[in-house]
Amino acid sequence: MPIITDIKTILTAPENVNLIIVKVETDQKGLYGLGCATFAYRELAVKSMIENYLKPLLLNRNVHKIEDLWHLMHNNGYWRNGGITNNAISGIDMALWDIKGKIAGLPVYELLGGKSREGIPFYQHVNGKSLSDIVSKVEALKKQNVKHIRIQWGLYGGISKNLNIPPNSEPGVYLSPTQYILDTINMFKHVREQCGDEIELIHDIHERLMPSETIYLAKQLEKYRLFYLEDPFPLEQGDWLEKLKAQSATPIAAGELFSNPSEWTSLIKNRYIDFIRVHISQIGGFTPARKLAIFAEQFNVRTAWHGPNDVSPVGHAANVHLSLNSHNFGILEWCGFSDIMYEIFPGMPYVKDGYIYTNDKPGFGIDINEELAKKYPIKTKVTKWTQTRLPDGTLVNP
Repeated sequence: MPIITDIKTILTAPENVNLIIVKVETDQKGLYGLGCATFAYRELAVKSMIENYLKPLLLNRNVHKIEDLWHLMHNNGYWRNGGITNNAISGIDMALWDIKGKIAGLPVYELLGGKSREGIPFYQHVNGKSLSDIVSKVEALKKQNVKHIRIQWGLYGGISKNLNIPPNSEPGVYLSPTQYILDTINMFKHVREQCGDEIELIHDIHERLMPSETIYLAKQLEKYRLFYLEDPFPLEQGDWLEKLKAQSATPIAAGELFSNPSEWTSLIKNRYIDFIRVHISQIGGFTPARKLAIFAEQFNVRTAWHGPNDVSPVGHAANVHLSLNSHNFGILEWCGFSDIMYEIFPGMPYVKDGYIYTNDKPGFGIDINEELAKKYPIKTKVTKWTQTRLPDGTLVNP
């Protein structure tokens, strides 16, 4: 019976994004597991949670009891479902699944029941400063056999110009909702005309509009046949999804900020969303994510796990293993990685001819070069991109 002898946190930022990797070690020589606990904007708090609270709780416990240990971590602090705690739990939970696969001599997807598909369809991001820039980037991805593409004109909230900002206003990222809406409609019209109908287009509102503005935009975009419209409302305004679905046929994806089942249960069972796209570490790791995928399948809601560059390669590997197994898989977000990431994280998933693949090694099939990771230390600083404001200076959701 292998037991937990140590739990370490490895913080690294090879691409200038703070990543948190958890390494769970056992009393069997060479047997350890890796997990993702990345909360890129509160990394030191997650590190403290793991090292000061969860590690003492779990030392000398049986690594096989993943389900029991998850509930132990979840309930031990009494207050639960917070982002810092959930990400800390996630790192350990994923590492335990990695260990279980290694003990069994099987990839994690085999432990879940095997593959439902061989390769994973994915989407990539196109952010452009002009329509011609966007079209050029879309065409380049088409040549790589990428069939699903998220398009943004100036990233979230668009490119705002000629804003009349009051003197002495607080610093921040200012945006014009009206300009963003009109630019987005023009962008989809132009991309469809220039790039054709065969590609699947995605767009992320990122919660940056008022509900009535969002419904208007969704209705205007129907004619351009989106694969889905992402995060149309803040998680606190989930009731608006019922009204949106009643007025627009545009498929909806939501869940990036979700952290507990009460936020997604009614949306799934009432079919107010078409895709669930949580950040797996934000909900507590692989254990709750596989349960969520199975729950969503009963209502024909597909998965689209969150996969930007503030998910570590270990987290992406977990996304891929769950997506290989889940019958109701929809799409996977993939940001792409530099060569140095493949050096630091040998065995991480890779792209070939329009699909994501992983190896068939036991566990998640990924490792970490700790010495190389140390060469890319994290930088803890004030996050600026989330300081989003309307032209009059009012703070809005980022």
